[in-house]
Amino acid sequence: MARVLIVGAGLTGSLCAALLRKEVTGPLHLAVWDKAGDSGGRMTTASSPHNPQCTADLGAQYITCTPHYAKQHQNFYDELLALGILAPLAASIEGMRVNEGDCNFVAPQGISSIIKHYLKKSGAEVYFRQCVTRINLHNNKWEVSKETGSPEIFDLVVLTMPVPEILQLQGDIVDIISECQRQQLESVSYSSRYALGLFYEAGTKIDVPWGGKYITSNPCVRFISVDNKKRNIESSEIGPSLVIHTTVPFGIKYLEHSAENVQELIFHHLEKILPGLPHPVAIKCQKWRHSQK
Repeated sequence: MARVLIVGAGLTGSLCAALLRKEVTGPLHLAVWDKAGDSGGRMTTASSPHNPQCTADLGAQYITCTPHYAKQHQNFYDELLALGILAPLAASIEGMRVNEGDCNFVAPQGISSIIKHYLKKSGAEVYFRQCVTRINLHNNKWEVSKETGSPEIFDLVVLTMPVPEILQLQGDIVDIISECQRQQLESVSYSSRYALGLFYEAGTKIDVPWGGKYITSNPCVRFISVDNKKRNIESSEIGPSLVIHTTVPFGIKYLEHSAENVQELIFHHLEKILPGLPHPVAIKCQKWRHSQK
């Protein structure tokens, strides 16, 4: 039986796992490892510790399907729409770029529901808090080491984590990557930013006319979403949630600062944009060291 490891439980890793399961007709042992505590990657959805139904998308906010990709990937969109994992974006997003022919979608159950769907479809064994450190080649088999536990052997390894993490790996993989490949990998750059999820008690009112808004006049805040409103899941029993994405310059400047310091700075700027905002019952601060390429 072929043993395949996919490193990274984000969109790329989960979809890769589902497609492998579909295309491989013979026996297949499929494993997915991720160093985080849950699946999602840059499509992470966080839950309030006071109410798991109160959630906030801390990564991708919505999905834009261009006419070009609609033709190439229509079957994927059709499946996700039919299952209710995706739904048309109906809420107003102020400042959003609008191009002719584009379709925008949200994930009513949270953006990470897309990843969970593909992982379930793949039938893969998914393991979290598995940080790969070294990959060696022995007798045409890949020996994969992690921070904790014994090394494991696979016939094929697919790496889907950010490029800087690939370049940090030790072992034979260092010599297997050619100089040309290494130069190409080293030329990849990422932006960095913070995301803040604010969770509120049921009945709290956040009185704004939009589901999301791009901010152009603030050095810290780039995007704000009333996340439940953006996903059209407003309920009197579930409190609202707010998501704030910072600008890239802010993210770079404060990349190594403490979460407490960053939260205080973001709140300082947020008060200028939304004065009188209610106090949340819970806060989740997410650092995206490797955000968009």
